[in-house]
Order: sequence, then C-alpha cells, then structure tokens
Amino acid sequence: MYKIIFIALFLFIVGNTTVFAQTETEAVLVAKDTLKSNNIDPLTPAKAAFYSAVLPGLGQAYNKKYWKIPLVYGAIGTSLYFYIDNNKKYHQYRDAYKRRLEGYTDDNYTYLDNTRLIAGQKFYQRNRDLSALVTLAFYALNIIDANVDAALLQFNVDENLSVRPIIYPNDVTLKTNVGLTLNYNF
Repeated sequence: MYKIIFIALFLFIVGNTTVFAQTETEAVLVAKDTLKSNNIDPLTPAKAAFYSAVLPGLGQAYNKKYWKIPLVYGAIGTSLYFYIDNNKKYHQYRDAYKRRLEGYTDDNYTYLDNTRLIAGQKFYQRNRDLSALVTLAFYALNIIDANVDAALLQFNVDENLSVRPIIYPNDVTLKTNVGLTLNYNF
C-alpha cells in the first residue's frame, strides 16, 4: 500500500514540475492565413485607358509594363513620320501642278508631264490618308492594350490553378490516352 502511495506521490511531483516548466516557456501557436486577399479595384482598367488616352504609353507605365512604352512610341512615331512625309510630298506635287497651270515652268518637276503630277498627287494623298488611319489605329490599340492589361492584372494566375495536358496509358487496352487535368491546390 505504501508503494502505491509513494508512486502516486512521485508521479504527482514529477507531473507538477513538468507542468510548471511548460508555463514558464509557454509557446502559443498561431495559425497563419495562407489565403492572400487581392483587393480588386474596378476602376483600374478605366484609369489605365484614360492615362493612355491623355499621353500614349502612360497607361502602360501605370500597369508597370515599361517594356511596352518604346513599342507604343515606335509604332505611333513611325506612322506619324510617314504621314508627315507623304503630306509634304503631296503638297509639293500639288504646288508644282498648280504652278504649271498658271504658266510657270521653273519648278523641280519639269521632267514630269501633267498626268504624272496628278498621279503623284493621288499616290501621296492616298498614302497620307492611310498613314493617318494607321496612326489612329496604333493610338486606339495603345488605349485598348492598357485597358485589357489592367483588367487582366486582377486575375489569379498562380500555379495553384492550372490546366495541363496529360498522357496516360489505358489500363485495359494499354493504349495511350490524351486528356487535360484541372489542378486546383488549396
């Protein structure tokens, strides 16, 4: 009987010292929230489009796609260059034709007859108008690119959500099957 009391007393003392030892260095485990909340601003695409409309390339800078800015200025600048060049040549041909109709023959285009001057005017006028349309198209494409890029930045495209092609053997016929797997990791 004394042995049982002695063992119970021994376990009580040892148990209390371990309990007191744990309270001195008490560790609190806190569960971390692994889900990252993405705040979606519905006005972000509109802001990017507005910035690109005010100054081409500013919407790309707002989206932090700095590598697109030289492409925007290269496209718009090249088409503007061709517009200005074709407009200048159109006016040269037109002025030469008008001077010839007035009776002056001391122009730079004495080697061309009237039909060639008219054909040159039409050629450069058409190219000028086409260059203006291309300039406007690049300007609109700049705005659309900024808008779409800002909208797509808000989508979740990490590795936890993916669609991958998979090739696996059929268990019965041992032929190769092709399919898609949709992976979503929590």
